[in-house]
Amino acid sequence: MKITKDSVVEFDYSLKDGEGKVLENSDGGEATVYLHGHGGMLPALEQELEGKEVGDHIAVDLKQPYGPNHPDSVQRVPLKHLRAKKRPEPGTIVVVQGKEGPRQVTVVKVGKFSVDVDTNHPFAGLDLTFDITIKTVREATREELSHGHSHGADGTHSH
Repeated sequence: MKITKDSVVEFDYSLKDGEGKVLENSDGGEATVYLHGHGGMLPALEQELEGKEVGDHIAVDLKQPYGPNHPDSVQRVPLKHLRAKKRPEPGTIVVVQGKEGPRQVTVVKVGKFSVDVDTNHPFAGLDLTFDITIKTVREATREELSHGHSHGADGTHSH
């Protein structure tokens, strides 16, 4: 089965920066699963996956897919707004509950009652290479289509 709109796709990946340093990968963890054509994936990456099938391997170079790094995006946030189990340290990526919902930020400085966080995406400003191997492709269930996202590789995960 080829990847088309409304396919559920499972893939293993490695993400490298412009110098070839591995930033993330699915080795030893769970593969990425998403509903194709519903905005759950970087548009340029989704476009490259269109028409591929199980076993295909692709390498995709993307120029700043998370946008440029804006140096003026450091904000002070009360500690109580962080979704962290323990006191964060500088350089840690944490989740902040904002007006638009949860988002990842990088801790720059930690104070007694607040933290300074960089609201740029952790990979903002970086050119990235995605190495992807397609593991499974299947049709989405009615429930997945109505929810607009995948419920896992086999369609049985709930939320």
